Amino acid sequence: MGKGCIAATKYFLFMFNLLFFIFGAVILGFGLWVMLDNQKFITVLHESTTLKVGTYILIGIGSLSMLMGFLGCIGAIYEVRCLLGLYFTCLLLILIAQVTAAVLIYFQRDLLKYEMSTIVNKILVNYTGHNKTSEQAWDHLQRTMKCCGWTGPSNWTENVVINSQKNNSQILYPCSCKNESISGTDIKETGLCEALSPEWPVFTTGCISSVEDWLLRNCGVILGVCVGIAVIELLGMILSMCLCKSVQQEDYTKVPKY
Repeated sequence: MGKGCIAATKYFLFMFNLLFFIFGAVILGFGLWVMLDNQKFITVLHESTTLKVGTYILIGIGSLSMLMGFLGCIGAIYEVRCLLGLYFTCLLLILIAQVTAAVLIYFQRDLLKYEMSTIVNKILVNYTGHNKTSEQAWDHLQRTMKCCGWTGPSNWTENVVINSQKNNSQILYPCSCKNESISGTDIKETGLCEALSPEWPVFTTGCISSVEDWLLRNCGVILGVCVGIAVIELLGMILSMCLCKSVQQEDYTKVPKY
């Protein structure tokens, strides 16, 4: 009966580590996507030191999770106590790091929001439509989210190009803000367009509201994924300790030789 329980624990731990390896690959992939994707809103925030550090932390956690999943599989199948103990310790450190990061983000949310606002306003003021990576990302966000500016279209009035053309009686507005339900002139995805009247044919909602609405709509999925990962980590810690206690002595002859 005891051997059967040990065998069940061993294979449950192996399956868990396989899932943990997959979760690590997902976290690593997400971190790489945040760092390399040039078409999404996250690119606009690449100028933020805080978010850059967060991206590297995600990549590090994903890589470490994959390594720990691999070590956990070997430790479980071959019943190597030192690997199981190392696996438990690293898993505990990862869980503590994740909880710490979540707490810091929660209590620093106002600072992050201010930093995001500063970055976006800088992009809007210096926007020229010359296909910079951050400008492309911001145009993509305004088109897909159907919003304009950070808090509203008035943020664009500080743009250097739009202000410089006022003396020539030329009224410019950001093309990616165009509300297609309103009759206007040019229909372009990027750059600045010319308006026929002082009233811009653009969306009136600021992108901060659209982003917050998106987060609220998807907060259940985000929280579910985070809680699921934490539960799996806790189960892995419990199973690794149970298996480690059941192993009577070290037997390094079980370790595969390559």
